[in-house]
Amino acid sequence: MLKRIGALAVTGAVTAAIVAATLGGTASARNNAVAAASINCKKTVTIGVAYPQTGPVATLGANQWNWAKTAMKAWNKNKKNKPKIALLQGDTQLAGTTPQALQVAHQFASNSKIVAVTGPAGSQEMQDTASVWKSASLAPVSGSETRVALTRGTTGTPRETTKGYFFRTVPNDGQQGDNVAAYIHNTLKKNKVEIIDDEEAYSTGLSAQVQADLLKVNAHVTTNHVSQQDTDFSSVIDSIPSGTQVIYIPWQNATQAQQFYTQLHAHGGKEILFGSDGTDVPGTFTGNGSYVSGFPVDFSSTAVKSFAASHGGDPETFGIPSYTSVIVNATAIKTACKAGKGKTTRNAIRKDVPKVQLTTAQSLLGFPVKFLAKNAGKWQGPGDMGGTAAFGIYQIQANGSYKRVG
Repeated sequence: MLKRIGALAVTGAVTAAIVAATLGGTASARNNAVAAASINCKKTVTIGVAYPQTGPVATLGANQWNWAKTAMKAWNKNKKNKPKIALLQGDTQLAGTTPQALQVAHQFASNSKIVAVTGPAGSQEMQDTASVWKSASLAPVSGSETRVALTRGTTGTPRETTKGYFFRTVPNDGQQGDNVAAYIHNTLKKNKVEIIDDEEAYSTGLSAQVQADLLKVNAHVTTNHVSQQDTDFSSVIDSIPSGTQVIYIPWQNATQAQQFYTQLHAHGGKEILFGSDGTDVPGTFTGNGSYVSGFPVDFSSTAVKSFAASHGGDPETFGIPSYTSVIVNATAIKTACKAGKGKTTRNAIRKDVPKVQLTTAQSLLGFPVKFLAKNAGKWQGPGDMGGTAAFGIYQIQANGSYKRVG
């Protein structure tokens, strides 16, 4: 009986694979047709925004959506900007697995109204959806995906997207990891570090980067893991080696980071807690004295000040690169429409994305946007930003505010 069931299971699996391949071929053909279809630039065009509208990191998603809407309003307000843009939400959830991200990718790919994409939010989401976007000639411009391999292959790890089909308005984890490790070693002058990842691609990649950098300067590094669903960290905290000076947590869930901070201090822990850009959420991660690496923001910008004033004083800095992404996409659409004399295609828009350049004032990031066409430095590749793009280091103050210190 067990053998019979096993045979049936194998037969079912093969059948499912054939069906999936057939459906995949049909979807690919449909996506190709949509990619080549003519777009009327005299009408409002739509940019899809793939982000975690619900789920454990919905706070981060809200930041991204709020800033995406701000970009849309700013673009449409300028009479010189044509065509006008609309945004369509796609909830990827970013909840540890990526079926929602795949569903959103397929929905956007087959929707002829969507001509460009902002997002997705998590590096693992792009890993699993890259082929879908490519089949539809869409080149997502992410405001938060930082995994190095998305834009540049390294020894043993090939590039995970096709050149020309992925861009980002944030520096990558190679740059972030180097900055974090250098700050721990050179500024904090600490050499006993515990690194705790959350078992997702973004986190494990950044953990490995910081660990490698610290080991090069002879720091003592220990490692551990949590899942994105954990809320009780007592066993992990109890296992932290005596004498540890810094605990590095490159997590995507700022609420988890705050829970960890609270429980660490309840256990009498005195270690310095250091988060990554995923924990860079003022108002959520408020651990006094902790550090985060985050996107450098032009706080002198009138747009940033105005946004903060209308959001209870919170600039929601995590979402600013998503604003930049929408502006990049809108600019590429405008260029393609002009070249096509009032008509364009997804293919044309995608090819114009890497040509977009934004000034520091336009980007709101504290540096201009100019995409690389080839590898640069140790970590950057085509689709990354060149120039002065980098991460900043912030320390959380007693009142929960973030002060840039590096």
